[in-house]
Amino acid sequence: MGAAEKLKAIAQEIEVCTDCKLHASRKKSVPGEGPADSDLMFIGEGPGFHENEQGKPFVGAAGRFLEDLLASIDLKREDVFIGNVVKCRPPGNRDPQPEEIEACGKYLERQIEAINPKVIVTLGRFSMAGYFPDTRISKIHGQAKEIDGRLIVPMYHPAAALHQPSLRKVIEADFSMLPALIEKEASTSQPDQPAPVDPEQLELF
Repeated sequence: MGAAEKLKAIAQEIEVCTDCKLHASRKKSVPGEGPADSDLMFIGEGPGFHENEQGKPFVGAAGRFLEDLLASIDLKREDVFIGNVVKCRPPGNRDPQPEEIEACGKYLERQIEAINPKVIVTLGRFSMAGYFPDTRISKIHGQAKEIDGRLIVPMYHPAAALHQPSLRKVIEADFSMLPALIEKEASTSQPDQPAPVDPEQLELF
């Protein structure tokens, strides 16, 4: 089964999932979307009102800001995979609870395994906590770290800039670093090329 087929199968499982109480109030599950071979994956926190209506991630005001951020580094949302820690909307846009994050964790892990992105950007503290527990996003935002062979970049959630306009430039600055990080990961992940063999040396064998 290819990566695209795996993602489709995961989405179908999420659509009928009843492993936590969030399923009781959902209109549409939001498994995530994007190319199955994306080098860059964004992980947000949870669907909001508009996402719950449409079944698509980041389609409200925060989503429009995310699209602006992507455009600033010459990318479109169709170029990247965008998902969330939890796949159904927490009522009233409350924070996702630990048991809800745990219930959805298996789906997120399988999505990451299928896509195998070079760089994962966590958006917000709940997404960040999966890789950077016991720290604050204000301390580590924009600081890339390799974890389990993959580059993880913690960033503020785009919605944070809507509530605190002073964070807008911080988020934009963090985003501006992504192209170089992706290029670096792409170059380091290339297999080593064999050294050229001197024809005269072949006489030694």
